[in-house]
Amino acid sequence: MARKESYRSKHNSKTGEGAYPEKQERVPRIPIDPALQLPYAEGKVLLIDKPLHWTSFDIVRKLRNILQIKKIGHAGTLDPLATGLLIVCTGKFTKKINEFMAQEKEYTGHIVLGAVTPTFDLESEPEHQTKFDHLTSDEIIHATKQFTGAIQQLPPIYSAIKKDGVALYELARRGTAVQLEPRNVTIHSFEITGVDLPAVSFKVVCSTGTYIRSLANDFGAALGCGGYLGSLRRTRIGQLQVADAIDMKTILNLVGHQSAGDNNGAGLPLD
Repeated sequence: MARKESYRSKHNSKTGEGAYPEKQERVPRIPIDPALQLPYAEGKVLLIDKPLHWTSFDIVRKLRNILQIKKIGHAGTLDPLATGLLIVCTGKFTKKINEFMAQEKEYTGHIVLGAVTPTFDLESEPEHQTKFDHLTSDEIIHATKQFTGAIQQLPPIYSAIKKDGVALYELARRGTAVQLEPRNVTIHSFEITGVDLPAVSFKVVCSTGTYIRSLANDFGAALGCGGYLGSLRRTRIGQLQVADAIDMKTILNLVGHQSAGDNNGAGLPLD
């Protein structure tokens, strides 16, 4: 939870938006109606529209608590600063997690040019400001070509990838030097959807294992001015769309619970 608290304080000071709800006093758990619980215990695939600042594990933990089931997991982590489609499987459908994780992903968001951050996103402060106003839209669009197809990508040092059993972000916080190894990923398409410097909006379709934070950092380096990820939303996994996802408040209502501070959205569970 410490990481989430840092997002809350930073983003409250920068934007005043997307604040994670204040901690609530712990109350006794409300027993779930067995008739409501049974379908989830047997197995469902839920499409969740993950809110800003929540970790993917926060979603799983919350659902495990309100559904009061043990067999539950998600199919592909979203960073706390990202929103969008998170597939959560329960019961027998947890066997499908690896299948979902292997499918291609689609993301939208924007890259901020003219600076870099150690985490490649807004978890850390921008630094090394560089001029960017000489760039044209044509130059920005042309730079995407070197990042399409099969490429090698270095993951961010601040990531959940483990080395000798320890997450890279933990090693980075300790100041431990780590030799990163490039990973083979595929960028099926990298489309620039808008240019309003320093912000560049994009849509990316990519293979599993791709770090959009790394793509933002590498893209800024290719343009000679640096860049970092300003926002990210996962809109699709395989054929599953975020437009069909539910928000946390909706699922709480579905099982007869209420929770202050959950974000709103739309959609229904996918069986």
